[in-house]
Amino acid sequence: MQLQVMNSPFNKEQAELLNLLLPTLTEFQKVWLSGYLAASAAELSAEGTEQAISQEVTILYGSQTGNAQRLAENVGKMLDEHGFQMTVSSMSDFKPNNLKKVQNLLIVVSTHGEGAPPDNALSFHEFLHGIRAPKLNELRFSVLALGDSSYEFFCQTGKEFDQRLNELGGTRLYPRVDCDIDYDELAAEWMEGIIDSLRESTGQSAAPAIAAVTQESETTYSRTNPFKAVVLENINLNGRGSNKETHHIELSLEGSGFTYESGDSLGVYPENDPVLVDMLLEEMKWDPEEIVTINKQGDVHSLKEALLSYFEITVLTKPLLQQATQLSVNEDLRTLLSPGNEEKLKAYLKGRDLLDLVRDFGSWGKTAQEFISILRKMPARLYSIASSLSANPDEVHVTIGAVRYDAHGRKRKGVCSTLCAERLQPGDMLPVFIQRNPNFKLLKNPDTSIIMIGPGTGIAPFRSFLQEREEIGARGKSWLFFGDQHFVTDFLYQTEWQKWLKDGVLSKMDVAFSRDTEEKVYVQHRMVEHSKELFEWLQEGAAIYICGDEKNMAHDVHNTIISIIEKEGGMSREKAEDYLAYMQQQKRYQRDVY
Repeated sequence: MQLQVMNSPFNKEQAELLNLLLPTLTEFQKVWLSGYLAASAAELSAEGTEQAISQEVTILYGSQTGNAQRLAENVGKMLDEHGFQMTVSSMSDFKPNNLKKVQNLLIVVSTHGEGAPPDNALSFHEFLHGIRAPKLNELRFSVLALGDSSYEFFCQTGKEFDQRLNELGGTRLYPRVDCDIDYDELAAEWMEGIIDSLRESTGQSAAPAIAAVTQESETTYSRTNPFKAVVLENINLNGRGSNKETHHIELSLEGSGFTYESGDSLGVYPENDPVLVDMLLEEMKWDPEEIVTINKQGDVHSLKEALLSYFEITVLTKPLLQQATQLSVNEDLRTLLSPGNEEKLKAYLKGRDLLDLVRDFGSWGKTAQEFISILRKMPARLYSIASSLSANPDEVHVTIGAVRYDAHGRKRKGVCSTLCAERLQPGDMLPVFIQRNPNFKLLKNPDTSIIMIGPGTGIAPFRSFLQEREEIGARGKSWLFFGDQHFVTDFLYQTEWQKWLKDGVLSKMDVAFSRDTEEKVYVQHRMVEHSKELFEWLQEGAAIYICGDEKNMAHDVHNTIISIIEKEGGMSREKAEDYLAYMQQQKRYQRDVY
């Protein structure tokens, strides 16, 4: 009986050829052909596996305050929904030696302070820029950089990662995108470009447009839809005669649905000083009641309301001045921005605001609508939360120091801090949201001892820590280093620390009041005085937390800790640095610095 090829996937001509061939084959030839076809099928299957591997995507994030992490996780969810196999990881948790195995890499990273990587990106950044970094000729990558254009080194860390991955042989899957503080639209465009590029490379059709990477329901309160919290208390913590004014503010979260953990931050959207707004309106001879459009969605408000609540008018940036040249005929402004004048530009930007700009470079001749179109959206201010939710249900507390100074012949005021100090009363409302900070958290084991270092308003999260530890009955030891100017007027939350010391919630406290002695004494000096005991705590497994000014205090405290480890541990400087780096990997060295 002869086999006939019928009802097959072959066309008529192919079927006829097979029907002619098959009867002529010997048994050996049929076995050989069967093996040949099986091998071909296996090869095709292997090619399918290779395609699946190419759909694996690794997202690494470097995040100080949580924004980059949140974006990275949202991007991961979207790619997962599009059928890609996702790995999302902090740079500090990723093993650098695995980089050679990665084919598709997405970097989401912020820039911290004056162009530095976030704490959890330091080790990966160092590896990638070191001699151990491998050739990455098979890598496809893209970088989403977060930053603030009011800083000189805008998105510097993202730029460095992008350049270095390219130098190592990687190919850009999609061009780097640099985001300012209002990053939602640009992040969505980057995400759409990434998905289209990945789908194209795997032979898939283009994906539908992405509205936003931060998809949130209109009924959910968030950074893009803040909750109007009622002010319950507003208390000046400093005594009479202090050089400082530090306000303890309690807000109701009832009805918000917000939850938070100790170590998280509260985002606040403030209003500009009405006096400054009036001065700007008068200088430009604008009608305060003129209706203007404030965003791409077409929302409208009076010009005065727009300047009060929606736009930043107290900070000048290079991008703002560059856009201003399109509105002004003043040649001095163009000269200031010309190559070779970088230092003059940097000096001009420092301490000046929008009123200075319009006064210094007049002849604008543009409408109010044209002018506000170049302004940045009002950025939220982040404050370390000073309360525990379990100890204060439906409430959140923050500690805010008023910022006031003189510059360029005028008195200057911090936007949010002086709103809280001068105009905010109980019963008023503040638009707020919760900013998660997974990089500044109490360890899960409540028996872990903690060392807290927080001068000035840096004390805020440690009030939250101790409230939380009191609530859960944590048995680990706790040691607080606090510093400010004067004992009598500036000992923030003094009675609470004393009560916790008495009750054993706080094991030990050392203070440094710099203006009470002839020679200034800071928290790092107190740490050196107790270096032996401090190192013993570290050897026993204690975790260190630092909160406050990065440029001076945190930098000095960091070096002091390394010196203490070097001295008391009998180590070289390099070994001491490795010791602290290992603590950081274990989450036993955490910083909330700004």
